[in-house]
Amino acid sequence: VQGSCDVGSFPHELPGYASIVVPENRAVFNDAWGVEIDAEPGYRIPQMFDLARSGTFKGMYIQGEDFAQSDPDTQNVEAALRSLEFLVVQDQFLTETASFAHVFLPATSFLEKDGIFINAERRMNRVRPVTKPLPGKHEWEAVQELANALGYPMHYNSTAEIIDELAATTQLFAGLSHARLDELGSAQWPINSDAPIGTPIMHVGNFVRGKGLFHTTGYQPTTERANRKFPLLLTTGRKLYQYNVGTQTRRTANNTVLEQDTLEIHPSDAELRGIHDGDWVSLSSRMGDTVLAAEVTDRVAPGVVYTTFHHPNSGTNVITTDQSDWATNCPEYKVTAVEVRPANHLRAEWQENYVQFKESQRRLLPAGG
Repeated sequence: VQGSCDVGSFPHELPGYASIVVPENRAVFNDAWGVEIDAEPGYRIPQMFDLARSGTFKGMYIQGEDFAQSDPDTQNVEAALRSLEFLVVQDQFLTETASFAHVFLPATSFLEKDGIFINAERRMNRVRPVTKPLPGKHEWEAVQELANALGYPMHYNSTAEIIDELAATTQLFAGLSHARLDELGSAQWPINSDAPIGTPIMHVGNFVRGKGLFHTTGYQPTTERANRKFPLLLTTGRKLYQYNVGTQTRRTANNTVLEQDTLEIHPSDAELRGIHDGDWVSLSSRMGDTVLAAEVTDRVAPGVVYTTFHHPNSGTNVITTDQSDWATNCPEYKVTAVEVRPANHLRAEWQENYVQFKESQRRLLPAGG
């Protein structure tokens, strides 16, 4: 996450966090890339999905992200992915999102990569492959070949050349190269003529701009409200034994520790609804419903229920809303009005459709795939 943001993955910023609306910033990369960069910031993910459903956003190239499982309001995400005219997914595994792809490209693990990793303290470390990429190509090579096929010339011979271009265009990384990191062992950006060995501590004495700049923003409460129909509040999160959507950890022995997502509910709320530990329950919101096993526990407060999203068949994000914050469009996973009842079936309608869709997609794979 840190490294991708540093080199320009935000829709409103160029590498080095240079604002895309500043003409001087665009000019540097216009010259380097031989293009005319649009001054209008690009779309964030929720906007892409909304426009896909409206028919005005036609295609996506997704690397290492599983929107179909991780993003809120799953049914909206699935509708958006189905609306795309062309979807490319590049990943190590056949993720839930990959089920919707027109083209799937294999990706590599960190053990196969050559380049630089950047951690959350801005520390840059060289990473070298211990084995050749199993797919036969690195991700950047696939992107380069695609760009060339589409008529935009890219002619990098190595990741070292890509880093050299970053250094030539971005002041934060002006002194960066593979050779420099090999010499230093590691370094924290900025690394340039003013900081030839990197910058362990930023803003010593004062900020770059002088004094700090603070903005007061008023509290904006969620519009999601509990009522008689949906009297409980659902919050979602993670558990130690699985990592995020479980793309990697579900393929390990971790599944013997946490083999399914469960719904944590306080004993008083469970008793009121006739729910016992281990019962199958229907979890419903204004967005949809799913079926989970109940875990009666006082880890949650009365009036609050909690579940995880590690297993795709749980349909956790079928329940969560599509609301997001005004500044970053970060989804609102932590507050959804819900009701919980004893289930009279083991699967909700979405879960039944999910199983059928997965089976139909698996039949498209070659034997043994």
